[in-house]
Parts: sequence; structure tokens; C-alpha cells
Amino acid sequence: MKASARNQFTGTVSDVRIGAVNAEVHVSLKGGETIVASITKDSAETLGIKTGIEVIALVKAPQIIIVTDFGGYRLSARNQLKGTVTQVKPGGINSEVDIELSGGDQVAATVTNDSVETLGLRKGQAVTAIFKAGAVILAVAG
Repeated sequence: MKASARNQFTGTVSDVRIGAVNAEVHVSLKGGETIVASITKDSAETLGIKTGIEVIALVKAPQIIIVTDFGGYRLSARNQLKGTVTQVKPGGINSEVDIELSGGDQVAATVTNDSVETLGLRKGQAVTAIFKAGAVILAVAG
């Protein structure tokens, strides 16, 4: 599949919770991480989302927030993936930060150059990639 979303995670649906309007879909990745997607009930039905099927979870790089230190705070964002910075690619205003998860999946985040400097982002640094369940788009074969 070709898409403009840099982050494309292939996984297996491990849980589906259907509400009156939305569905919460849990996608298990190969490294043991779980991505939670919040999609409409209609989309879940149209795509045939059910436990056990393979899906691709797409997240655009600007939707990724990088945290280096939670400082005792907890966040409402459901998706909090721990990893290691593998590369920082600076640009004129923004930088792309590539993060490798324990299972080998890659996360690309687009953050401001100011954020790279403030967080001291560098190769080898432990970080957490965070994004809301509503930022996830699901795709299925067929």
C-alpha cells in the first residue's frame, strides 16, 4: 500500500469494543506493543474489523509527540510506545526524528527544531512516541 502517512504499522486486531458511535480497536504489533485506534462504528463494520484479522495502522508523523521525561505526569493519550532515537534529520523549521521500537517497528515524528534542542534529542536516546487513538487510520486488505 502506498500512502502519505509515514507510519504504517502492520498488526493483528486483538480486541474490538463497539460503542453507539465509535469503535475502539486494539492492534497488536510484532514486538508486543499495542496501538489503540478510535474509528467510527460504521467504519469498523464497513472494513470488517474483528479480532484476528491483519490491519495496517497509519499515523502521520506530525501527530507524534515525543516525550523524554514524564516528570511524574500521566497522559490521556492511549498510544505510548517506548523506543530509541535512531536518527534526527534537521530541516529549516522542523526535524524528522526516527524512533525504533523494541520489536523493530519504526516511528517517524516531525517536530520543531526548537523541540529537538529543548529535549536534547539525539541518536541512542530513550524516548516515548505518543499519539491519540483518534489519530490512527486503519486499513485492511481487499
